[in-house]
Amino acid sequence: MNRNILLGGTLSLLFLGLAALSFFWTPFDVTRLDIPDKLQPPGGDHLLGTDHFGRDILSMIMMGARTSIAVAVLAVGIGIAVGVPLGLLAAARRGTLLDEVIMRGNDLVFAFPSLVIAILITAVFGASAVNAIIAIGIFNIPVFARLARGAALPIWERDFILAARVFGKSRLRISYEHILPNITNLMIVQGTIQFSLGILAEAALSYIGLGAQPPTASWGRMLADAQTLTAIAPHVALVPGLAIVLMVLGLNLLGDGLRDWLDPRIRVQRV
Repeated sequence: MNRNILLGGTLSLLFLGLAALSFFWTPFDVTRLDIPDKLQPPGGDHLLGTDHFGRDILSMIMMGARTSIAVAVLAVGIGIAVGVPLGLLAAARRGTLLDEVIMRGNDLVFAFPSLVIAILITAVFGASAVNAIIAIGIFNIPVFARLARGAALPIWERDFILAARVFGKSRLRISYEHILPNITNLMIVQGTIQFSLGILAEAALSYIGLGAQPPTASWGRMLADAQTLTAIAPHVALVPGLAIVLMVLGLNLLGDGLRDWLDPRIRVQRV
């Protein structure tokens, strides 16, 4: 098996497992404050130590994994559900006004980074995980739209597409029945990459106070709370920072491995 898939899948499954386990069990209650035990070093009852409120960091990491994964999954889902159909529609109507409108709309969204979009949404609706999902999801739409359109255009020139058109199938039906299955692998690979970027975006938004709000645990919020404690309790910042790095690394390795495994051209070169 591809080493990137093996290592990336292991890291990703580790955090997915922690997130799933947090629905049923955590070592300690993350909503319970225990000030006398604050800033305890790793070891003993608290495997990864405690934070400035005496909360167990391992439990916070488990709950934070659930928050980060949920935000990233929903945001990527928005990007795929809206962006892929738009990209397929633009490819099916290549060179028309509709194609131009869709692509210029993508350019307009790209002109505003996800953080700026999040700030605008937060200014109107307030800071929350839901608004973070909307902001990251909006930024994902043009990513998948551009990718779907670019991948679909060469397929429209293939002989089997010409045969389908001669048979009388509409462009929308061809896009659904013939184009989409041929670009699914590419969408899966891009989805893993955008998933890792979603983890980073959620952490960044929570770090500046625009993401998940207390008492909901978030890795970005943990880093923000620990930034003044690194001199006296470095583990409070190192643990969530390392969790973000490992999660993003695992997803990127998984995406690279899937790309190598699913791309027939790479397989042929290796043979």
